[in-house]
Amino acid sequence: MYLSFYRLTEHPFNLTPDPWFLFLTAGHREALAQLQYGVEQGKGFIVLTGEVGTGKTTLLQALLEKLDPTTAVAYVYNSTLPFDGLLEYALEDLGVSARGTTHAQRLFALNEFLIERRRKGVNTVLIIDEAQNLSPETLEQVRLLSNFETPTAKLLQILLVGQPELMKKLQLPELRQLRQRMGLRCVIGPLTQDETREYIRTRLHIAGAPDLEIFTDEAIRRIASYAGGIPRVVNLVCDHCLLIGYADQEHRIDRRIVDEAIRYLEDGERPPGSPALSSDPPARAKQPRWALGVLGVLLATGGLALTLHLTAVSDWSSVLNRFLDSARSARAYLVP
Repeated sequence: MYLSFYRLTEHPFNLTPDPWFLFLTAGHREALAQLQYGVEQGKGFIVLTGEVGTGKTTLLQALLEKLDPTTAVAYVYNSTLPFDGLLEYALEDLGVSARGTTHAQRLFALNEFLIERRRKGVNTVLIIDEAQNLSPETLEQVRLLSNFETPTAKLLQILLVGQPELMKKLQLPELRQLRQRMGLRCVIGPLTQDETREYIRTRLHIAGAPDLEIFTDEAIRRIASYAGGIPRVVNLVCDHCLLIGYADQEHRIDRRIVDEAIRYLEDGERPPGSPALSSDPPARAKQPRWALGVLGVLLATGGLALTLHLTAVSDWSSVLNRFLDSARSARAYLVP
């Protein structure tokens, strides 16, 4: 909608976890390096935590791109499944066809698969996203999967990813064995104000923006304050800012537009008197020009009626011409 207006080649603030738009703060770089090291060096259990919207899934997508192509990955998105469901999903994702029908048969099939992978010298990774939703019982059964090992190496690398509640759950006494097996713990924090500025400009640059100063410094400070350093919220606000800026034909996003976008997100509508958001190009005419245009039409129409009342029929042709001239002048206020 607003791409051509801001001369962008693609949407810079989509909410999808596209690793192409990955912005690495110092914390993100450290977490990504730890994840890659943990998987490649066979550290067993790895835990990644961060608040909602801090970019955990995006970081995982970047990790998958960095891993050796021979690495087999089972990526479980639905953490509300019981353990048997998680196991079945993982086997399917790994391409294990002969997996049996009972719990024991599935575990045996997974073990055979992992041993064969180890013979070939390649890694196997199980990623469980939103792991804070797992029950303590399910987490304990996931821990037992780490018993698949040789005397020198773990056969399965397990990556638990979740919100800070995950670490609180792992502090439960009944999960102390799992806690002791954690090879690495990675935490992603919120963006600082300076990082928020660089985050916005980096995404604009990747999206092809020739002008990286679309958002003023004051606008960025307001966005950073409202978003609390959460990239997903930054994306949401910035996308609405560009939409409102396009509707208002403003090439600079200032504090006023940011406040308007926040009100739109909070209340679901633009403030009274603001032009409605639309997919059509906005009209150039402002409210006063509309008022003058309508007044011009009314005056022209009234003038025609009065003139016709006072003028002989033989002069109607010249009267009509004068009316058309008045109407055309009025139309200039209505049509850009």
